[in-house]
Amino acid sequence: MSGELLDAVVVGAGPTGLACGIELTKRGLRAKLFDKGCLTNSLCNYPTNMVFFTTPELLEIGGIPMTCLGEKPVRVEALKYYRRVAQHYRLDVHQYEPVLGFEGSPGSFRVRTRDRMGRENEYACRFVILATGYYDRPNLLGVPGEDLPKVTHYYREPYPYFDQDVLVVGGKNSAAIAALELYRAGARVTLVHRRERLSDSIKYWIRPDIENRIRNGEIRAYFQTTVREILPDSVVLSTPEGEILLKNDFVFALTGYHPDTEFLARHGIVFDPGTQRPRVDPETLESERPGVYLAGVVVAGMHTNEIFIENGRFHGERIAEAILRASNSI
Repeated sequence: MSGELLDAVVVGAGPTGLACGIELTKRGLRAKLFDKGCLTNSLCNYPTNMVFFTTPELLEIGGIPMTCLGEKPVRVEALKYYRRVAQHYRLDVHQYEPVLGFEGSPGSFRVRTRDRMGRENEYACRFVILATGYYDRPNLLGVPGEDLPKVTHYYREPYPYFDQDVLVVGGKNSAAIAALELYRAGARVTLVHRRERLSDSIKYWIRPDIENRIRNGEIRAYFQTTVREILPDSVVLSTPEGEILLKNDFVFALTGYHPDTEFLARHGIVFDPGTQRPRVDPETLESERPGVYLAGVVVAGMHTNEIFIENGRFHGERIAEAILRASNSI
């Protein structure tokens, strides 16, 4: 076990986790950040040419300005920005070292990790901050064949799918953008959505494009339809008119993501049975397990469309202030 007693361990090194680390550092508190992947791992898995729906100042953390060439930042600009911020504040980030679990109480926690060499490590800290996000846990279709190599829950870029029969499952922004880009890259695209129409949350500049492509027959769409089975060279769909079999080469199941509620519950995080939100102090974001704080989208539980970088970035300041006060009383 590391001989150093840390003030806090931050689980997750996305923008919210970095914001927590920054605010702790600014208050003279010692912290280490751990992530199962790389720095801002979720952003690395975003589509290669993704443009954020927000302006750069709403993504800023640590008081460092974010610049971009256009009106809105793109993925690579965000990746460079958060890397620069982490370097500026000299954050101690352990990449590719997932947290296996933790035990203890305020002032005396033990956090267990496993590094990329397979070695298990243990760190002592006074408090734990969970900023684990949700993007690495897709909502599965739960159908036969979902584990085939041709199925993915992440969309990166359209170019490898020229002249291929591609199925996109979903009805929100990510599905609409993927369908449009794949169509324009020469794929034969079919869009499947379980509801009667596309989601109202689709951005206003995307909606006319996807609706026109569907209306013109350039993108085939099936509504009130679900995937029943995925086969190596086809898919079976359940439509209002009955089952149909479609030729298929690749499937993009863009049906959303969810936080690791099992990990949270296993470590004493209590969820409200009605709202499915974890119970936290609304001011400090301390959970019902003393000394354990939640930051970012995990605060919303299964309601992942309520907290984004734009508002989750402010959690770090509230938590750091709470930890500073609690540290003085231990």
